Amino acid sequence: MINMTTVVSKVEGDFPVHYRYTVGIAAEKFLREIKDNGRLIGSRCAKCGITYMPPRIYCERCMATLEEYLNVEDTGTVESYTACYRDSNGEALPKPTIVAFVRFNRTAGGIIHFVHGDVAIGDQVRAIFKDKLQRTGSILDIAYFERV
Repeated sequence: MINMTTVVSKVEGDFPVHYRYTVGIAAEKFLREIKDNGRLIGSRCAKCGITYMPPRIYCERCMATLEEYLNVEDTGTVESYTACYRDSNGEALPKPTIVAFVRFNRTAGGIIHFVHGDVAIGDQVRAIFKDKLQRTGSILDIAYFERV
């Protein structure tokens, strides 16, 4: 008798995978607010007083359920950034793409997104939203950030 736990087999080929990704309750509210109103929101913990942006449904500090959503200013601070010289296929870009981590005043968390123009750590940047008719309910409804 063969012990099947020691037999190694290999199957080659493509395996199509079909799935549906859901963003969850808090992220859906966040993306809908961007799409419908061109605004950023966060969720606030009534126990700790922390405002999370993007919003979450549980406080990371005390695990309380977060039910309060509030507007967050569309201006934040560049905490970190990188310049990308190649696209996702490894092809050279005509000009570098800047991607930054932006943290918003009086919030925990932040957003990683595109920034237009030169940027440095500590710079203030503002979210520039696509025109309402072009928004689809994606984080890319924020077209980019620009220096203030």
